[in-house]
Amino acid sequence: MTPQSPQSPPPQSSPPLSPPPLSRIRIGSAPDSWGVWFADDPRQVPWERFLDEVAAAGYEWIELGPYGYLPTDPARLTEETARRGLKVSAGTVFTGLHHGEAVWEKTWAHVADNAALARAMGADHLVVIPSFWRDDKTGRVLEDRTLTPEQWRNLTRLTERLGLEAQDRFGLRIVVHPHADTHIDTEENVTRFLDATDPGLVALCLDTGHYAYCGGDSVKLIETYGERIGYLHLKQVDPTVLAQVVAEGTPFGPAVARGVMCEPPSGVPALEPVLAAAQALDVDLFAIVEQDMYPCPPDKPYPIAERTRRFLRSCGA
Repeated sequence: MTPQSPQSPPPQSSPPLSPPPLSRIRIGSAPDSWGVWFADDPRQVPWERFLDEVAAAGYEWIELGPYGYLPTDPARLTEETARRGLKVSAGTVFTGLHHGEAVWEKTWAHVADNAALARAMGADHLVVIPSFWRDDKTGRVLEDRTLTPEQWRNLTRLTERLGLEAQDRFGLRIVVHPHADTHIDTEENVTRFLDATDPGLVALCLDTGHYAYCGGDSVKLIETYGERIGYLHLKQVDPTVLAQVVAEGTPFGPAVARGVMCEPPSGVPALEPVLAAAQALDVDLFAIVEQDMYPCPPDKPYPIAERTRRFLRSCGA
């Protein structure tokens, strides 16, 4: 009698693969995700509530937001952040350097206040946002949306100067933030700006939402200009709302009020490939969540922030 071969055990289903850990990416959030655009506005949540909720939602890093929203006394802000387990990644400034030397002193005064507080809080970065060509609240056109060659030269030369001064005086690296309704917005303008500035002085804060809003491909930008990517803002746009506001020529502020920036992962671009491309650069990068929601009900931001943090953990971050 031929012995029976033992039966093979039934195949075991493999557990679902977890995404590889994004070990070089440090996740944070910002006052912007709580509907904060201004230093003082009755429609915004108090700063104490922002700090309580951003910590409770699972974030360790924050940005300062508009100067004066959070306490500007470093000792007090250190105490308030430390007891909530929070650290500061960057400050934010707005500039109109394409106007040339005439605006330098006023610009530097604004930058110096922000830079001093950021440095005192242990930050290494200063996010630089170009001035708007139309008002983000009213939509009023302030100037031509296209720069002249002379204005481009002013913009690039003085941004390099700003980068040098921020390094020398405060030990901060500037990261320029392409932004809707500014002169650094589309792929064409972003690459023109990068090609005309010194990599040792000027890096980029790639905001995935703003870049998509203006038609850009974040993964392509990271893969093409990886050495210039110094910082990330994680954001998505609702493609349906975006198509409407672009077709109607809606200014950025009213577009935000209509919900053009949406909660991940319901919009574009997909954040998983963006984070994977950033991880492949093999450098430490902050990736700060910023979902523009100004104005918004005070109880709206926290649940979104908590869900977004959970989603980013599922991506390995």
